[in-house]
Amino acid sequence: MAGYSGTPLPKKLGIKPGDGVRLLDAPADFERTLGALPEGASVQRGAPTGGADVILLFCVSRQALTQRFPAAAEAMREGGRLWLAWPKKASGLQQDLGDAEVRAHGLAHGLVDYKVCAIDATWSGLCFARRGAVRRRPGLSRR
Repeated sequence: MAGYSGTPLPKKLGIKPGDGVRLLDAPADFERTLGALPEGASVQRGAPTGGADVILLFCVSRQALTQRFPAAAEAMREGGRLWLAWPKKASGLQQDLGDAEVRAHGLAHGLVDYKVCAIDATWSGLCFARRGAVRRRPGLSRR
């Protein structure tokens, strides 16, 4: 389990059975951090070559976010989610990103944010979807 709530990380990230998960610029041992996936879910690393249900893009700088975001957003399947992850201030990683910059970037590109989570002790994440997709995804509700 990762994070502070005791909730398994795949559940926090909304990974469902059969989902294709794409990791972009993730830490080398992130699959271990992710832990056991729901049945039929799979993880791939590297540049998106096809659609993915869940994309996790790890960025330590605004420059990285600006460069990597377009391909990541384009690779989202219909109803998919894009998690933008940035280092927590206490992580010790040099950074020029925070939740405000990440949120503004996603919103400026026509996405909506609807969930935030502590991925682990180093990374925070903000989840984005295309407008309207949050309402269409079964099992997701907005209160």
